[in-house]
Amino acid sequence: MRILTTIAPLPDYRLACTFEDGTEKIANITQYLHSEVFKPLTDLRLFNMVQNRQYYVEWLDGEVDLSADTLWYIGELIEA
Repeated sequence: MRILTTIAPLPDYRLACTFEDGTEKIANITQYLHSEVFKPLTDLRLFNMVQNRQYYVEWLDGEVDLSADTLWYIGELIEA
């Protein structure tokens, strides 16, 4: 199970993710915005309110979440 050390919202519904092992990835969550549960996040103000809960990220006081593992798998590695 992956652990997130930092998370930061970026333009175009992307998240900058740093994992416990130091790996940095950019995860684009656009594909999820078509789902009813994720629709509120089309409001960038709400999307930008992402909270790091280490094993997952959440929005809207836990109504919407994505696991750290999901962000790992959909994320693109940031090359140094």
